[in-house]
Amino acid sequence: MTKTIAEQVDILKRGTVEIFTEAELAQKITGASKDSRQLRIKLGLDPTSPDIHLGHTVVLRKMRQFQDLGHKAVLIIGDYTALIGDPTGQNSTRPILSPGQIQENAKTYFEQAGKILDTSEEKLEIRYNSEWLAKLTLIELIQIAAKKTVAQMLQRDTFKKRLQADVDVYTHEFLYPLMQGYDSVMVKSDVELGGTDQTFNNLVGRDIQKAYGQKSQIVITMPILVGLDGKEKMSKSKDNYIGVTDEPNDMFGKVMSISDDMMENYFTLLTSQTIEQIAELVNPDKTHPKKAKVLLGKTIVSHFYDEPAAQAAAAEFDKVFAQGQLPDEIPDVDIPAEPITASKLLLHCQLVSSGGEAKRMIKQSAAGIDGEKLDDPNTEITPKNGMIIRVGKRKFARLKIKN
Repeated sequence: MTKTIAEQVDILKRGTVEIFTEAELAQKITGASKDSRQLRIKLGLDPTSPDIHLGHTVVLRKMRQFQDLGHKAVLIIGDYTALIGDPTGQNSTRPILSPGQIQENAKTYFEQAGKILDTSEEKLEIRYNSEWLAKLTLIELIQIAAKKTVAQMLQRDTFKKRLQADVDVYTHEFLYPLMQGYDSVMVKSDVELGGTDQTFNNLVGRDIQKAYGQKSQIVITMPILVGLDGKEKMSKSKDNYIGVTDEPNDMFGKVMSISDDMMENYFTLLTSQTIEQIAELVNPDKTHPKKAKVLLGKTIVSHFYDEPAAQAAAAEFDKVFAQGQLPDEIPDVDIPAEPITASKLLLHCQLVSSGGEAKRMIKQSAAGIDGEKLDDPNTEITPKNGMIIRVGKRKFARLKIKN
C-alpha cells in the first residue's frame, strides 16, 4: 500500500535530531512522486579505518528507510577527502593518510554497508569522490573556495575552540567542507544524511549547490550513538564499539553489557520497534530490564546474521553468565611449560592489547585462571594443559603446552 507524503515524512523523522527543513523534505518527496523519479540520498564515508561499527549504522539505517520508500542511496567513498582528513570534532589536525592506507580501508566498506543497505543496482549507487576531486584544476578549486567567506568557515565550533585555545588551524582544513559540498553538486544530491557532528559540513553542501545553480539538498542529522562505556561516542579507537562483523556471541555479549538507561537510545536507533513498543520495553514496571536487553541483543544479532544465530548467542550467554559455565568454544593457545607472570600470560593469550591493560584488568579483579581470580600481575604461573584463562566476562583461552 502506497504511503501518503505525511506518512513518509513521519517515518523519515523517526530518531532524527534536525531536518533542514521538514517542509522542504515534504516538497521534495511530493515532487519526486509527481515526476515518478527517485530522490538521490547522499551519504559520505571517509575510509579512515577498515571497519564499520553500530555507530555508523545509525545513518545507514536512515538511508535504508529512504530506499524502502523507493529512493536511491548514493554512497560516496571519500577516498580523496580522506587525504585531507575531516577536522570534525578534532582538537588537533588529523594525520593525513597515505593513498595505500585509504584504498585498503575502502575495500571492506561496500561489503559491510551491504549488511544494512539494499545493494540492488536500482537502489544503490557507489561513487568515489576522487572521480571528480582529483581532476580539479587550481582555478576550479579557487572558484569553489570563493563560494564561502573566512568568517563563515570560522563559525565551525571545532575551529573556534582551537583558535580560542591557541591551537593552529591549517588552511587545508577549510577545504574539507568545501570539497564535501562539491560532492553534493557532482552527484546532484537531494538529501544528505549525517551525524550531528556533520551538520556544518552538510549545510555547506546546501550553500555550494545553490551557488552552482542547483536546488539545495535537504540535510538530515542523526544522533551520535553512545559507546559501550555510556560516556563517549562509539569509536574503535576508544574500544567501546560493536562491530558489524563481530561474531554473534561477541555482538550479543556486548549488547548485554550496556547500562539499562542506554536501551531506549539503542532500541530507537538500531531497531524497527515502534515508539509505543520502545516505551513499554524500557519501562521496568512493564518489562524486566534483562528481558528487554535480551530482545535488543537478539534483534541486533539477527539483523546482521539470522534468527538461529541470535537464539544460539542468547543461549550461550545464559550458559556462561547466568549458569556460570564455560562457553562451548574456547580458542587454544600454544605456550611452553615455563613460568610466566600473570600479566604476560594474558598478553600471550591475546586477551588484552597491552601489558598495561593486563595489569589493570588483574588489579580490577577482572581476570582469572581456572575459576580463581588473579590479584597480582607479577604472580608467576606455570602453564598446564587445559588451563582456562579468562579476562572480563567474554574473553577466554585454553592453554595447550608445546612439546
